[in-house]
Amino acid sequence: MVLAAAIAGRTTKIKIGTAVHILPLGNPLRIAEEVATLDHVSGGRFEFGIGRSGLPEAYNGYKIPYTESREIFYESMEIIRKAFTEDTFSYSGKYNSYDEVCLTPKPLQKPHPPMRIAATTSETFTTLGEMGIPIFVGVRGLSLSDVAEQVVLYKKALKQSNQSTGSILLRVPVHVASNTEEAMGNSESSFMKQFRRLGSQLGNNSTASLNTEGNTSKNLSEINWSDIQGEKVAVGDPETVIRQLTKMIDVLSLDGIAAEFNAGEEIAADKVQESLELFCKKVIPALR
Repeated sequence: MVLAAAIAGRTTKIKIGTAVHILPLGNPLRIAEEVATLDHVSGGRFEFGIGRSGLPEAYNGYKIPYTESREIFYESMEIIRKAFTEDTFSYSGKYNSYDEVCLTPKPLQKPHPPMRIAATTSETFTTLGEMGIPIFVGVRGLSLSDVAEQVVLYKKALKQSNQSTGSILLRVPVHVASNTEEAMGNSESSFMKQFRRLGSQLGNNSTASLNTEGNTSKNLSEINWSDIQGEKVAVGDPETVIRQLTKMIDVLSLDGIAAEFNAGEEIAADKVQESLELFCKKVIPALR
């Protein structure tokens, strides 16, 4: 939230979003207050991406059991929506309780900033489809076809629940350069570092079995750079990246891409800037 506020203060047009704010690690009423304030500071440019994290390790330092994260998440989300939309409200839940509280300020956007949730398990896809909530998806430890099956569950739940507000974004590492050889050389070490790091985090956690379907330490440790082009990353010259992303959009019925331009944090700043410029000028127009 602090970083988002800093971006809001230095920009005027670009939308600002979180991907994702981990609701179970904070007080939901305080989170709602910070989001509403940020919505005003940004002039209504904030988008609220939320989740509960696929890493149990994230909870250890807070002494919050990851086994309870799903319950806490949905309770927190209910409280936040009430805070955004009701003048005053009371709430009595398993983890939080409030008596006639009033959120000040209310969000600038009505009824509240757009909300999008990270979906990882098949159960989550169905639940969020029933609720009509936009989602993020990822293909780190899963194949495109595996995630496509989960997307089917989401779209089926949307239809059965008569929801018209569903939307799917894919979070994926992207790097564009003037030629594919250069793009591969710029990004391989950094992007692979992210996959290895996630695999290590899962492997070191005793509750990894509770984690996202397919996102296991074993799966991530076996990833090969050449095999994941156009499957888990989009890397190359503009034409190559257009082709790779078009495939992902078609297979997953995507509404958009949440591109990670420096996954692994090891790509030089000038290369990231060049990648972003090529993406905006040459890739995006071809995908519209």
